This record gives sequence, C-alpha cells and structure tokens, in this order.
Amino acid sequence: MHGRQHHNIQLNEEGGLRHFLTIDGLGRDLLTRILDTAESFATLPGRPVKKVPALRGRIITNLFFENSTRTRTTFELAAKRLSADVLNFNVSTSATSKGETLLDTLRNIEAMHCEMFVVRHNESGAAHFIARHAAPGVSVINAGDGRHAHPTQAMLDMFTIRKHKGDFTPLRVAIVGDILHSRVARSQILALNTLGVTEVRVVGPRTLIPTDARALGVHVYHDLDEGLREVDVVIMLRLQKERMAGALLPSEEEYFRLYGLTNERLEAAKPDAIVMHPGPMNRSVEMDSEVADGPRSVILQQVSYGIAVRMAIMSMCMQTFEADGRPA
Repeated sequence: MHGRQHHNIQLNEEGGLRHFLTIDGLGRDLLTRILDTAESFATLPGRPVKKVPALRGRIITNLFFENSTRTRTTFELAAKRLSADVLNFNVSTSATSKGETLLDTLRNIEAMHCEMFVVRHNESGAAHFIARHAAPGVSVINAGDGRHAHPTQAMLDMFTIRKHKGDFTPLRVAIVGDILHSRVARSQILALNTLGVTEVRVVGPRTLIPTDARALGVHVYHDLDEGLREVDVVIMLRLQKERMAGALLPSEEEYFRLYGLTNERLEAAKPDAIVMHPGPMNRSVEMDSEVADGPRSVILQQVSYGIAVRMAIMSMCMQTFEADGRPA
C-alpha cells in the first residue's frame, strides 16, 4: 500500500533505498537487489584498478560512537572503492564527551556538506534517530545500534550463503550462541525469513535465548547436537565476556563443552554444511581452531564479501537520493 510503504523511513515513495537502518520492513525483492548489486562489485579485488567512480566527489562520514575497527575499516574501504571521500569520527573520544549533543554533532558534520553517515552506536534506535533528523539529501546507514540491528552484517552473511548455496529456499540454518544480546542474530533472522529459507533455528542456553524467540519465526533448541542436525549453514555468534561476569553462564570452559563447535559436533550437520562467524571470534569458546581454519569455514570470505555488500548499499542509497532530485 502506497501510504504504508512511505511510512518506512528507509524507502522513498517508489520503494528505493534512502537509508539502511534495519532489515525489518524490507521485502525479498529489495534484499535480492542488494545481493545482485554486491555481486557486480565482488569481482573488483581481482581487477588492476579496484575502484569505480559511482560516488566520486561525495563525502561519507563514519560516525562511530562505539569502537569497531573491523566494521569501520570495511566501510571505509567500500567508500574509497566507490571513489568517495571519507571522514572518520570516533565520537566516543570527542564531541559527546564534551557534552555536545548528538544533533549538534550531526549539524556540524552536515555543515561540511557530508552526504552519508555510517553510524555505530551502543544505544538501540540511534541510527533511526539520526535518519529522522538528518537534512534532506543525507543518507544514513546503520553499522550496529545497541542490541537492535546490524543490517549490513546480516546482508554480507546472506551474500556468503548465496555464494556457497545458491537458492535460499531449501536451506536450514542454525544460529548458535548468545541470541538474547545479539543485534547480528536479530538481523540475520529477519533476512533469512524474508529470503524464504525452509527453517531458522536458534541454539543456546536458556539464559541467552529471548523469551519471545518463537515470535521471530525460529525454532528453539537448547541441545547443540539436536540443533545442528541436518542443517546446511551453521552461524556461530561471539560470546561476550561480560555475559560470564553477569552470571548468565558458568564459565567459558563449560560453554565450550556444551555449545562449542568441534568437527565431531559438526558431523550432525549436512556433509556440505558451511560454518560462519560474524567475528571477532573467541577460539576455544565458540569453536575450536580445527573448525575455524577447516575446509567448511567461510569466515574469511565473509570479511571480503562485506566490502562488496557495503559498496552495494552505499551506492543504492546515493542513487535513490539522485533519483529523487534532491541536492545530494
């Protein structure tokens, strides 16, 4: 319905991507278009010139209120491969610690004629807040907000799955670990269900599975061997050390004993199942090195595909603003 579509802040009236804040509310066609666009950028690393002129002369700002070297550097590399100019603001150490508000920071950077913000923040909803208050012609991409969403990570995971498995429809996917606190898992579940997989499973201890998990359209397992049975894709999540201190888990050793991925455990999955991890990985906590470095692991491919996927999302957002006739 026309009115409802426009209600989604991420889309323009024609359904083009203006901002990329969450997978929620985006349809299968749009997610597939992102993956198809990323496909065209994925061959760039093999070419002598690794740049395309899509965003030449544009200014993209990495606005990180929370540290993440890996995510920031892949966004920076993606922007530079699109020929954009990049500003990096590590705001946790500058503006807001001096008492400057989020909106003041935003206005000051907009005054430099920046056209896109890549935002990472430890509070859920921060990227939506910035998108609602950004000047017309400024696009916002969510690089992770609180426990809420990490949509570009989910899309690079979808790209990795499609590269190795082709069609999403017949797949069974198990996401293992701390589902409760994981913005990555929430975005992955939305993307997998939107793309039409047969089944999404979440596997973990009761203390780390949301009570409303079934409402997300998943099957819940507390036993790893059962949860991995006959799956095509295994996604291991990072266990954050503070969960140990918070008494949600007895110890790292106990967690690995019950939920750590080993080659023996992986035998429950299909013989051609792939193993993924959004990183950074805790070896011998989420999985042992034999699996992490083994033939089923596609963890390093995820990192390199992340650049192509982020290039696709940035270029699609910027094209939408140009099509709207706004002064991008």
